[in-house]
This record gives sequence, C-alpha cells and structure tokens, in this order.
Amino acid sequence: MAEPKAIVRIASTDVDGSLPVFKALRRIKGVGFMFSNAVCQVNNIDLNEKIGALNQDKLKSIENTILNPEKLPKWLLNRRKDQDTGNDLHVTTAQLKLRKESDIKNLQKIKSNRGLRHQWGLPLRGQRTKGHFRHGKSVGVMKKVVKAQKAGKKE
Repeated sequence: MAEPKAIVRIASTDVDGSLPVFKALRRIKGVGFMFSNAVCQVNNIDLNEKIGALNQDKLKSIENTILNPEKLPKWLLNRRKDQDTGNDLHVTTAQLKLRKESDIKNLQKIKSNRGLRHQWGLPLRGQRTKGHFRHGKSVGVMKKVVKAQKAGKKE
C-alpha cells in the first residue's frame, strides 16, 4: 500500500493529511459539520479514516461531491434559490467570498436597512450598541496625566 500523503489538495484547498476525513473536509471554506458528514456518507467513507491514506479515486469522488452536490439533500446547500440563477447551489472557497461581497454590495445598492448598517459598520441583527461596536472611536474619561499634558500644550 502507498504511504499516506502529508498534504492533500481538495477543492482548491490544501488539507493536512494526518487529519480524519470528517475534520479535514471542514477545513475547506464553505464545508461545515453537517455537509462534511453527508459527503462522507454519500461516498461510503469512514469518518475517522485519515485523508492522506485515501486513494486518488476516493479523493476525486469527494471533490466531485463537494463541487456538484446533486446526491445531497437541498437543505444542506448554502445557497438555495440563488438570486442570479434561481438554482440551488453550494459555493465554496473563493466563490463563497465573492458571492458574499456581491450580496452585501447589492443590499447597499438597493439601500436596504441591512445594507446601510453594513455601510456604517453597525450591527445588523438587533444587537445593542451602547457598550459594544465602538471600534476606532475614543469614548470615555481622560486620565489626569493626559489632561495635564493637553493643558500644557495649549499654553
């Protein structure tokens, strides 16, 4: 039998070959806990088998399932009823980042509440803003030393 690989490339992502298949697939952006489990179940692969020990055919079938998840249920996909195409898709890696950015730009373009709050750097989902979300703004009480320095510079 061939020696296990140290690094395995799946779906444009380098994965540590010493990890179990289940954990290794989760290192791919856009593949989570449930999706990884489903991919392993569809391809009849033991979850705890090391990904570096898999043969090339099994790796190809895993990658094919991730990129074209027709065998998986629709509720597992991360982009159901896509705005552009209307199809159920599962996007991963760089595509996921691009789609997310374009969605946010679209929200800003139509001036929805979520889009505007993205623009202003505020929380979107009803969180309170009194104590948090004050990054980059100096708010609060000045120390006596700082006050004295400022007073000395003004004179």
